[in-house]
Amino acid sequence: MSIADNIIALKKETDQYNVTLVVVSKTKPIEDIQQAYDAGQRVFGENQVQELVEKYEALPKDIEWHLIGHLQTNKVKYIAPFISLIQSVDSIKLLQEINKHALKNDRVIDCLLQIYIADEETKYGLSFDEAIELLRSEEYAELKNIRIRGLMGIATNTDNEKQIKEEFYELDTFFDGLSQSIFRKEDTFDELSMGMSSDYKIAMEQGSTMIRVGSTVFGARVIKHFRNN
Repeated sequence: MSIADNIIALKKETDQYNVTLVVVSKTKPIEDIQQAYDAGQRVFGENQVQELVEKYEALPKDIEWHLIGHLQTNKVKYIAPFISLIQSVDSIKLLQEINKHALKNDRVIDCLLQIYIADEETKYGLSFDEAIELLRSEEYAELKNIRIRGLMGIATNTDNEKQIKEEFYELDTFFDGLSQSIFRKEDTFDELSMGMSSDYKIAMEQGSTMIRVGSTVFGARVIKHFRNN
């Protein structure tokens, strides 16, 4: 199937659950992303800041770009003028840096807190307790140019569907808890980003509002020669 066919097929699935499709375009050439764009896709996710900036400059400006990879504080300034959503916020220090550059660009930047749910040591993210502590902190209360829109999580890379389902269920339960407590007076805490090519069907069933899918659209990844982040 072509990239366009894959987009159309995925849209049918995500529309049933009212889920936003974020097409992960990391390492993909401009031509492939343009094909997805021409098929109607407007939301793309990138892991590396430099690659993201290069693609932003080369592609149509009505694309919503999401930063989904680990973000270093010294890279925030490069994406602050245009980024639509930073999905991978994992510290108050990073939030403060995003706020600083959002203010410089006269913007409010939407963010998701990345929550650590996997049974792996390689993943970034806050624990449930750390996320609550951050959201209740005086430092967070002072930030006026960021907006926490929800949570993001990455399940364990395993074939055990029961474990994946449980991890997504726990994150969805935590999301609901925050919605009814810390964010009970705000209607913009509404995004739960979980699910990738290998597990997005489970994620949608467990309450995801946003899936991050790359290989299902583009096929198996081929590493391109972009410079490191």
